[in-house]
Amino acid sequence: MLNILLKEIKLSASPLAFLFIAFGLMFLLPGYPVLCSAFFVTLGLFQSFQYAREANDTVFSALLPIAKKDVVKGRFLFTCFIELSGFVLMAVCAVLRMTVFVSAAPYVNNALMNANLFALAGALVIFALFNLIFVCGFYKTAYKLGKPFVTYIIAAFLTVGVFEAAHHVPGLEAVNAFGTERFGLQLITLAAGMAVYAGGTALAYAGACARFEKIDL
Repeated sequence: MLNILLKEIKLSASPLAFLFIAFGLMFLLPGYPVLCSAFFVTLGLFQSFQYAREANDTVFSALLPIAKKDVVKGRFLFTCFIELSGFVLMAVCAVLRMTVFVSAAPYVNNALMNANLFALAGALVIFALFNLIFVCGFYKTAYKLGKPFVTYIIAAFLTVGVFEAAHHVPGLEAVNAFGTERFGLQLITLAAGMAVYAGGTALAYAGACARFEKIDL
């Protein structure tokens, strides 16, 4: 498993995939829809898929002495590695905003969703959508990128809109808790986001494997 991941990192990955992890720092921006940072992390992954396709990496990987499902596994391991790296950076920024910068005026007066554990749950939901819609969709042909990515973009920004609007819904104001307020509720939403990410990624992997097995390269 480690060798498959190293192959993806050293031979198949675009440098942009690593560079775009830094967009996790957008969680520090006040007055900005912080969940866009998760989208930009996946945009770097999209560039990596495109880079690998142009290098004919899928055929190369399929010619290695490994099962076809291991080709898919390698790409999923790399995808999750980048996503979780971005998530860790977002989490650090969120914790800073919830503790060290809790009294900073730009954050106190922030008109948009606060960078809290609920926001981190939203980032995980967006990553799950990327895996389900784009990565799994890519393996329908193992070549075409456009349609699954456009579908993912629509789903991702609808999700951003839903999360940004949630605290304006009567009865849901608590999800936009500032700092460590309503911490128990924040933890519950984060746990739910983790469950969505784990379950969505598992479904995406199973679907991608089934689709890739049917492709005659």
